Amino acid sequence: MKYEDIVHRCFRCGYCKFTGDYIDFNCPSYRKFFFESYSPGGRMWLIRAWLNDEIKNSDRFQEILFSCATCANCMEHCVFTFSDDLVNVFLAAREEMVNQGIIPPAVRDYLKNINISGNPYKEPADERGKWAEGTSVETYDGQDYLLYIGCVGSYDERAKKIARAVGDLLAHAGISFGILGDRETCDGNEVRALGEMGLFQFLAEQNISLFKDLGIQRIITLDPHAFNAFKKDYPGLGGTFEAYHYTQILAPVVASSKIPLKDYRAKVTFHDPCYLGRHNGEYEAPRKILHAIPGLEVIEMDQSKENAFCCGGGGGNFFTDILGGGDESPNRIRVRQAHSTGANIVAVACPQCAKMLDDAIKLEELDDKLEVLDVAEIVMRALDQPT
Repeated sequence: MKYEDIVHRCFRCGYCKFTGDYIDFNCPSYRKFFFESYSPGGRMWLIRAWLNDEIKNSDRFQEILFSCATCANCMEHCVFTFSDDLVNVFLAAREEMVNQGIIPPAVRDYLKNINISGNPYKEPADERGKWAEGTSVETYDGQDYLLYIGCVGSYDERAKKIARAVGDLLAHAGISFGILGDRETCDGNEVRALGEMGLFQFLAEQNISLFKDLGIQRIITLDPHAFNAFKKDYPGLGGTFEAYHYTQILAPVVASSKIPLKDYRAKVTFHDPCYLGRHNGEYEAPRKILHAIPGLEVIEMDQSKENAFCCGGGGGNFFTDILGGGDESPNRIRVRQAHSTGANIVAVACPQCAKMLDDAIKLEELDDKLEVLDVAEIVMRALDQPT
């Protein structure tokens, strides 16, 4: 197994479970179950025991391994030199399980759907671009940027609204961009996170070939997960493109007042997506946009930026739900944290986070007190448009 030479170096000191000030537990799976086996250090010990043939593969071991949301809190707070590879160790163990054909049914079904349909929703490719109907968004034909939407933004009803808001805003800002529509295919970030490296490489090479054929050099993503794949994983496969999350493109435009905004009075707290924040170090772009909106009061949660608590959807859990629900599920904990700030809007910059937190608000019965809106949707509400 890749990285097995560092697995033995973890001696379960426990820093990986906490926030930077060691006040709160910040590993979503450990926070839910409170069993050491669900912590990063516990996983490291289990993987070492598995590699040494001290334990066998089992349904329980698979559940523990695949419940990791790959939020990278452990990478942020581990004090040892191998911290950068902690998530890589877990992905390598998943890859080994995939290669052996022994994986949870929910993971198997997700990968099967991607392999057969090109998306986890089992929807036809010609549905991908339908979110843009009725907007001014055009098909890519040599524009400055490709706007890549991804599977969730293309097929999930909640996420389609976010895609339309982002498309409308980019157009309003005068950005030259186009979409692939039914030519778009899965970026593969979650495929890689679930350990199917062969399928990930196939998807990546398919995308890289298409992007190069179309002359695409710069990509704006709706989803931080796609941003992560394009920025970190595609270059190693020959796909070197300039990749941006949409907030990075809009932040300077909004901050410079090129988009006229009216007074929008609301209290907002921002939830940092793990794949935008900890994985890629972008904390400021969404906040710059929010702070530029007149009348908007931005309140930080106690656990924010590099200490932000994950919604629980990463690492494929958005689709497989191996981490599971209940009162102590990460999305419900996060919604309670947001509500405690006194905000009436929790802002997100990821369609997966939006859906996870929307569901949690319903379960927490906070519908009349808290609303989930993407940063782009908030800006659309504040647009100063002639009546």
